[in-house]
Amino acid sequence: MIDHIITRFHNRHREQLPELITLAEKVENVHGDRDDCPIGVTAQLEKIYAELSQHLMKEEQILFPMIKMGNYAMASMPIRVMEMEHDEAGQDVEVIKSLTNNCALPADACFSWKALYSGINEFIDDLMHHIHLENNILFPRVLNEK
Repeated sequence: MIDHIITRFHNRHREQLPELITLAEKVENVHGDRDDCPIGVTAQLEKIYAELSQHLMKEEQILFPMIKMGNYAMASMPIRVMEMEHDEAGQDVEVIKSLTNNCALPADACFSWKALYSGINEFIDDLMHHIHLENNILFPRVLNEK
């Protein structure tokens, strides 16, 4: 399951976020004078990218190797930290939803704006599935093994 999480979610998030940041910058630069422009979404995506990059690194370099080696008792504290960070990621997603009006596109949205909101929706779906797998399947299994 760990290998699946890394290849399906960690690697995908590392691809998604730089693309979304580029699109968000473009939308904010071109349409920043509009009332319905998601001003601040670039900064929020950059924040998520920075925090998520650190989170993924901690999982890949500390927690996942610990689990693979069978050090379940030692994994309990890092798991609690990861769960806390998952909650924070959920709060960051709520900020994105607020800034984008739940990714509701204006009728005259350009291609970049459409691609941005489509990409944000895909990222959120992927992130929530990723968090679900860890919080509700992987972590409980590990904690039950200690």
